[in-house]
Amino acid sequence: MRHVRRPTAGPALRGAFAALCATLALLAAGTARAAEVPDAARRVAVEVPGPEQGGDAGSGHALVPVGAGGGSGAKTGARLSEAERAADGEVAELVANGPTADRLDVVIVGDGYTAAELSKFHTDAKAKWAEVTAVEPYTTYQNLFNVWTVDAVSHDSGVTGDPDRGTVRDTALGAYFWCEAIERLLCIDQPKVDAYVAKAPQADLVIVLANSAKYGGAGYNEPSATLGYEGISTASADNAKSGQVAIHETGHSLGKLADEYFYPGVPDYEQYTGPEPAESNISTLPADRMAQERAKWYRWLGETSPDGGTVGAYEGGGYFVTGLQRPTDSSIMRVLGKPFNLPGVESMIAGFYKHAKLVTPLTPTDRTLRLRQTAKAAVPRLTGADGRQLVVRWYLDGRELKRMEGRTEVPVADLRLSDLRTHKLTVTAEDRTPSVRDPKIARTLHSTTDWNVRR
Repeated sequence: MRHVRRPTAGPALRGAFAALCATLALLAAGTARAAEVPDAARRVAVEVPGPEQGGDAGSGHALVPVGAGGGSGAKTGARLSEAERAADGEVAELVANGPTADRLDVVIVGDGYTAAELSKFHTDAKAKWAEVTAVEPYTTYQNLFNVWTVDAVSHDSGVTGDPDRGTVRDTALGAYFWCEAIERLLCIDQPKVDAYVAKAPQADLVIVLANSAKYGGAGYNEPSATLGYEGISTASADNAKSGQVAIHETGHSLGKLADEYFYPGVPDYEQYTGPEPAESNISTLPADRMAQERAKWYRWLGETSPDGGTVGAYEGGGYFVTGLQRPTDSSIMRVLGKPFNLPGVESMIAGFYKHAKLVTPLTPTDRTLRLRQTAKAAVPRLTGADGRQLVVRWYLDGRELKRMEGRTEVPVADLRLSDLRTHKLTVTAEDRTPSVRDPKIARTLHSTTDWNVRR
């Protein structure tokens, strides 16, 4: 078997894990030799979702074809009618919260939707995004996102492998269950996906929805070298649990979080003996040493976490039963249907702010504003249950104008300029969320815009 997962009948996990590491190393190296390999022959590591019956969020990784493979359906453009080809590739805004340069842009593409089913795709996309934004910190920060849909017209309705392994359908993205002989692993033809994603104005994260009620998904969590997105999550549009798989995968792609599940009884996964992992949510350190060394999630130790219990150092994580600790017992990085834990929320917020800015100038900044003009900026509203909002402050030549706090527009006449010099007017927006305690992350939750102003 090529997949690294909890086995049912004693697979050679050591060889699979070595193959996986070799593939990841090759991808990271980005060598010219790898680029010369045809898409159908190249493989990429994807996360396998956990079984439908059970709580595990994942089952390790599998090496899957980058291009068409595994018996997937493949669309031949000639089989689409002229009307179908005209609808194919149409881009629409599902959620519009600002310029792409200032927002985290999510692109949703559907597979297995015929031209007559595109309205269903848009309904499915809206419903799946609502499921994502029902989970914190997406709930609070949903106005930092734009969401685009791209219509991919398939010749056949449904996807390969549904309802059974022998079913083959001709679809736009070649999505298929039974990827690498794993029924719930829902793979796609990544070059075909990229061809549609490229039609959107920008992509920071990609979700592929299969027109299916069958449980399944996959996490393609390697950033795109060509389009720049952080990863692809696949999910069945009509399966409620598949949405949780997609949210878990964004924990990897946006939050850079490790898996917190582990494999009891599997050879080579009894104990981790390697160096301290780079991911923020697993560590070789027990709680006392973490606090003593002021490392990893020490700032959260003892706090009550949204996923239940208190933050500590729980043994098991990163696939290993011992040798690695996780912050809580059952966050979404281990169990589907659970929230992110406190350290996970902090990492997700950091990932959001990697792509999103808090201040968008509505008044051009490339010209000097005069007395009859107004400096205007857009600042997104937070939508958390606590009602907390961003702190907006204004400065003139570095001196804070306290009477202007909270405003998003300031007339130049209100500045009461007393000379003919050119001055600098600055607006800042800052997120003082209690969900971030790491000063390095906190320093990124801040945006600034400047204008030159004079009488």
